[in-house]
Amino acid sequence: MYFRQYDFTSTSPLRCRGHRFSVTSAVASEDAQFLYTSGKEGTINKWSLQSGKKTATFHKQRISKGKEKALPQDIQGHTDEILSLAVSSDGRYLVSGSKDRRVGVWDVEKDEWVKGFGGHKDSVSSVAFRKGTQQLYTGSFDRTVKLFDLSAMGYVETLFGHQDTILCLDALRGETAVTAGARDRTIRFWKIADESQLVFRGGGKSAIRELLEGGAFEGHEDEEHTNGVEVDGAKSNKSKEKMKESKYAEGSIECVAMIDEATFVSGGDTGSICLWNTQKKKPVYTQTLCHGFHEVQSSTEGLVRTPRWITAVASLRYSDMFVSGSWDGDVRFWKLDQKLKSFSLVGSIPAPGVVNSLQLLMLPKGALDNVSWREKEQRPPTKSPVQPTLLVVGLGQEHRLGRWLSMKGEGVTNVTTVHIIYPRT
Repeated sequence: MYFRQYDFTSTSPLRCRGHRFSVTSAVASEDAQFLYTSGKEGTINKWSLQSGKKTATFHKQRISKGKEKALPQDIQGHTDEILSLAVSSDGRYLVSGSKDRRVGVWDVEKDEWVKGFGGHKDSVSSVAFRKGTQQLYTGSFDRTVKLFDLSAMGYVETLFGHQDTILCLDALRGETAVTAGARDRTIRFWKIADESQLVFRGGGKSAIRELLEGGAFEGHEDEEHTNGVEVDGAKSNKSKEKMKESKYAEGSIECVAMIDEATFVSGGDTGSICLWNTQKKKPVYTQTLCHGFHEVQSSTEGLVRTPRWITAVASLRYSDMFVSGSWDGDVRFWKLDQKLKSFSLVGSIPAPGVVNSLQLLMLPKGALDNVSWREKEQRPPTKSPVQPTLLVVGLGQEHRLGRWLSMKGEGVTNVTTVHIIYPRT
């Protein structure tokens, strides 16, 4: 599938506003009928993508204190912020991960709570279904991945390995999952059936690590792996920029997305996106400063420039296209080359605020053809073999996991936007 055929200019999005605080996660069902969004205030909203209207709300539950204190298994819902959502391929179950350490399962055909899984010892930060199945993976701040099987509504097993909180988790059709381990600076690729894991060490190169791994100090920024976005001009200029970029050693791997069964991309707090392949321990390709610099005026230091970290990445499954988000006001589209060895920026669409959640979905044929919020302009029937794609962006004034940022200003609201991206005519 080739991505040059998409047109990013004319998208009039559906805007779903229903959360008091930042949207933490937003997912559409695979048949593109419904959208589910969660917010920091602890509610989940269900929206019809046909009408653009809210059809159901699952509220945060109050815990009664004192003698009538309810047991966790009796509470029909979450009692704290919801951090992540996933919807099963058949569209029957919605799963939510929360700060209350539970994994919630909702039957969204009946709009009711089914079950809450305990077991995690800290916030559940990321949930994902294995595509086409009822198998569920959950990642938590307690550094473990747990497997559940919703066809039997039971717990399967726990996977250990990360040295720090798991911030993000993704899975495709295979019996594998990939997780981002924040400040342990690793991405782990889990082979469930073999009970094994592959460890990929991200992070900026440091002289000490180079020495430990048997490398030399000099020139350890090898050409193949670094590619600055804003580098141009003469050689001397290039090397200056190189020095400047290499100062930002990656401290944390924030997000990860699988492209196919052996390829995935990750985003970190240096604003770099790395492309990985399960055959290589080092990134195949790294694009630095993908979302520019965050500038803060300091009374002692003057202007302090730090790269904006990548807060979310998502891929169009089994294709050559993925998107990344930060808080620079744009969601950026990237295209992988044919051999999956590098990628380049091909477009962007406006997204004011902090991008907390991204999803790309192939639209089923005729799924949203007659919806009221879609543009009414006459598009000639395209001969293009490419189906339109749905992009779901969850935006907030704050990051989904904390309050490091508070975005104020023009158009920054806690909103979910849904864009249909058409093939070029």
